[in-house]
Amino acid sequence: MERLRDRRVLVTGAGSGIGRATTLRLLDEGAKVVATDVKGVDELPGSPGLKTFTMDVSDETSVAEGTTAAIDHLGGLDVLVNAAGILLASHTHETSLELWNRVLAVNLTGTFLVTRAALPALLESGKGVVVNFSSTSASFAHPYMAAYSASKGGIQAFTHSLALEYAKQGLRAVSIAPGSVKSGITDSAVSWLPKDPDFTLFGRLLPILPTGLTTEVGNPVARPEAVAGVVAMLASDDGEFITGTEIRVDGGTHT
Repeated sequence: MERLRDRRVLVTGAGSGIGRATTLRLLDEGAKVVATDVKGVDELPGSPGLKTFTMDVSDETSVAEGTTAAIDHLGGLDVLVNAAGILLASHTHETSLELWNRVLAVNLTGTFLVTRAALPALLESGKGVVVNFSSTSASFAHPYMAAYSASKGGIQAFTHSLALEYAKQGLRAVSIAPGSVKSGITDSAVSWLPKDPDFTLFGRLLPILPTGLTTEVGNPVARPEAVAGVVAMLASDDGEFITGTEIRVDGGTHT
């Protein structure tokens, strides 16, 4: 299936997890992809449709240069996937301003900066699509994640605004809210949790569908490919009437 044949796509956060799985899925469906990550993008199979760049989404200059280079390489842009993100957690009363600002700088401001830089090319395509990454934490309680949850809630609001503002120019904007999906964030859960977490608070954050994978603390998680398939649908004509909304991919966690 090549629903995305010759679609020109920029993916941020493509170095691991959902961003990497999304890049591979889009390539498999025929897209031409520029994949970026702050640490660079390695271990992706060679493809004539793939180009990789290093880009820090929290840095305005890096975004301007990287997005311009991506658009120049692709000869335009049809789809933007803002998958870059970080999670730093702490008790809210112990959260430093530095931590708060860092999370928002990457997750929320980074999404804005890349989208702003990409919008002229997306609008020029006449069928532009922006897929942003929110989280189930934007709508449902997640302990120790005040900064992360706030950033993801901001992404949802930002996505709604984009969808309305540019709808008449053919742009669609959708946010995906993953939960319980294997990624760099879930793999490193022990490292970012406070030293004294109350694990009973996480009891309501488990999927109801079987997954076959677990985090290092034993919680079930799905393969990132489960999310990548949703991104591919939204980027293709199969998603032509979907905009200004969120799609939860959480295995029924918040049913």
